[in-house]
Amino acid sequence: MKIVGIIPARFASTRFPGKPLALIAGNPLIQRVVEQCQKAKALADVIVATDDERIFNAVKKFCHVEMTSPDHPSGSDRIAEVAAKTSCDAIVNIQGDEPLIKPEVIDTVAHALETCEMSTAAAQIKNPADLDNPNVVKVVVNAAGRALYFSRRTIPYLREAASSSTAEQLAAFAFLKHLGIYGYRRETLLRLVKFPVSALEQAEKLEQLRALENGIPIAVVKVEYDSVGVDRPEDVEWVERFLKKD
Repeated sequence: MKIVGIIPARFASTRFPGKPLALIAGNPLIQRVVEQCQKAKALADVIVATDDERIFNAVKKFCHVEMTSPDHPSGSDRIAEVAAKTSCDAIVNIQGDEPLIKPEVIDTVAHALETCEMSTAAAQIKNPADLDNPNVVKVVVNAAGRALYFSRRTIPYLREAASSSTAEQLAAFAFLKHLGIYGYRRETLLRLVKFPVSALEQAEKLEQLRALENGIPIAVVKVEYDSVGVDRPEDVEWVERFLKKD
């Protein structure tokens, strides 16, 4: 199976305009992400998908880059445009703001596509502050490791421990934090983006719910990695400190 990694990268960002080109220890953020992806053994190629010429001109110096329409409503639609003209069997969609993404996580999500047409990753929640945070998406899975539902709410609801402290709830149940990385078989991705925005997707603002509502199973692989994204300018200094220590 030929699998390519595609990284969507937009210049516009409410909290951090121009984020992909922000320098982290001397190199653009998007370059840091690309370098981690290029270490993944499962990927035959890495492509950056962007709608901005500034990003295109910067990325073409170190990676395959494709210009896309500026009108895509989601990252999935952006990478689907690139996938439609790329010779491959499957795609892994990697977030463009995670310079510390582990290649092993990419490989694990890619390998899950051998038995399921869509895949993603999750890690056990250990930080009490994450449990009730709507920006930390939770996922519940069935016995076969397929996603049952994704939500910004805390799921499942622990009826007998509802009045317990957050720490006690985390000890009572292995809550899962969804990580924003997706694997798709090529034909699945191209089919998915043709479906209209679903009711659950609209309510939660989570595009993966469109797949579940349309009967596309999602394999959820459990990993130790906890995503560290660059959302604000002040996050750059934190990542630089981490890189120096590492």
